[in-house]
Amino acid sequence: MNIALIGYGKMGRTIEKVAVSRGHHIQSISDPTFNDNQENISINGADVAIEFTKPASAIMNYSACFKAGLPVVSGTTGWLHNWSQLKEMVELHNAGFFYASNFSLGVNILHKVNEVLAKIMNHQPDYKVHIEEIHHTEKEDAPSGTAISLSHGIENMHNSYHSWILDNQGSINEIPIYAKRENKVPGTHTIHWKSDIDEIMIKHEAYSRAGFATGAVLAAEFMIGRRGIFSMDELLDMKQR
Repeated sequence: MNIALIGYGKMGRTIEKVAVSRGHHIQSISDPTFNDNQENISINGADVAIEFTKPASAIMNYSACFKAGLPVVSGTTGWLHNWSQLKEMVELHNAGFFYASNFSLGVNILHKVNEVLAKIMNHQPDYKVHIEEIHHTEKEDAPSGTAISLSHGIENMHNSYHSWILDNQGSINEIPIYAKRENKVPGTHTIHWKSDIDEIMIKHEAYSRAGFATGAVLAAEFMIGRRGIFSMDELLDMKQR
């Protein structure tokens, strides 16, 4: 498989190592993070693009790939307010798009456990929830896309919660997300359910970027020949039946 890497920061470099170790070829490397010119994206001869850049350039990167007939695997967060535009682009170009706010297998298992626990807690009104996430200082968006996804999982399963709020207690129907930034932290997410008498926590802590990179490469393998929008649910066959 020939891969076009779009974004060559720490994640991009780790993805390169994992892809090569799995027998794939890095066809091209481009980093348009600091330049909005799509011409700087090199995708010729690739079978799939893996994109980890920044929110401001993500949609333009997707567009350039779709126009070239290239499926995209993206882990860029902070752009989901443009989701409807992305869907239109995928339909227009009959493109393939795979998105995850977090490609770690462990985090995606955490998502499922989070939903099960939220469903149980829907009948336990004495417990109140909040989410804490810790990332490296280079991460610009806060809260993380993973924390927002965890919040949505709770909202879907618990009648009392309808939205999230950053670094604040908010109203009774909002889930507080506390975002911390520390040096050399790949990513930690903890969901707290607390009452006056005890506390239940579920947590995922990443030790390195290798788990995220492996998930992204697996997604790229999955996307060959596929059209439409996909997620880790399809890759890991975790759709609830």
